[in-house]
Amino acid sequence: MKTENLIGRIMHFLVHNGFSFTVSVMCLVHATLLFLMWLYGVTPLVQFNVLSVVVYVFCFLLCKSGHYMPVFASIIIEVTVYTIFSTNCIGLRCGTYCFLFSIVPIIIYFGRFLFKGKGRWFVVLMLVLNFAIFVYLYMHYTNIPPAIEVSAPGRLTLVIFSSFVMVFSTVFYNAIYIYSSEMEVTDLEKKNKQLSADAQEDVLTSLLNRRGFLPVIKRLMTDPGASHFCISFCDIDNFKRINDSHGHDAGDEVLRHITRMIKREMNGCDICRWGGEEIVILMRDYDMAVAKEKMEYLRRSVELSPTVFFNHRIFATITIGIEEYRASYIEPEEIIKVADDRMYYGKQHGKNVVVFEDHKTEEEGPSDER
Repeated sequence: MKTENLIGRIMHFLVHNGFSFTVSVMCLVHATLLFLMWLYGVTPLVQFNVLSVVVYVFCFLLCKSGHYMPVFASIIIEVTVYTIFSTNCIGLRCGTYCFLFSIVPIIIYFGRFLFKGKGRWFVVLMLVLNFAIFVYLYMHYTNIPPAIEVSAPGRLTLVIFSSFVMVFSTVFYNAIYIYSSEMEVTDLEKKNKQLSADAQEDVLTSLLNRRGFLPVIKRLMTDPGASHFCISFCDIDNFKRINDSHGHDAGDEVLRHITRMIKREMNGCDICRWGGEEIVILMRDYDMAVAKEKMEYLRRSVELSPTVFFNHRIFATITIGIEEYRASYIEPEEIIKVADDRMYYGKQHGKNVVVFEDHKTEEEGPSDER
């Protein structure tokens, strides 16, 4: 697991720092070539590689400032010119033409970010031109002796090194392309899940909203195995007064505090923020007797648990209406409407009560401001 996390972090770094890494590797490649050309006495290529190292150092600075297009162009031009110049100096048998193939993955990988729409045809043009240069070099220098003869061990070393650079480039850029594609898919899946959650959840309380809640009740109503359930419609009493007295931030905190209490007390139930300060609870496998007992306990818990907001204790109460599901109900809104009406009756007759029958209350609490 640790190894996978380490590899993931490394790949994540390489994907997000691709240009800087590429320029650093190219600088290292030319520093190595500089040493090899000095070792084999190829003075023109020693000088060219010095210039190439300077170019890539400058490109690294451009990467830090976010100027990627000139960096991309510098890589393509430098490698192409170096390949032509080195082939002219030491011939085809040293294998420096492999550098042309090493930039093919670079052209494709970075080209997809830098060129959009019709501009991506420029990537195709670069690939065609790259292949045309290879064909030209191969046909032109096949029977032409090199300007500077390199020893057989030197040629073998250069061929192996050039081939290694080509293979490394192909494998590396394919690997980070695959990884970046997987990252894009993962990010898209996360965004889709978030959009789905946003569509069915309330942002402030993380409760279900109506869109997410009503289908849950509908499925339960059409499930032959669902023998009974109850709906509770809860409303925070005098919520406008709380907002006016303490501010809307305090009101939000009161709503979150009461929501947390309901989640804790009604664990396993489906809970919805119906709108504003209204909360609806779906109690599966509850009959009216159990639901009344549970809601009365919830009402007292809310009454005795003030919200602490910047050292202020804000007391709040809730009024609750309950209805039990019957076969006569066809749509979820019907049973919710009955619970809502009972809650409203409780609001009109003292608040801080649990109403479970039409025009009847259980243990009216202290009378609140209406």
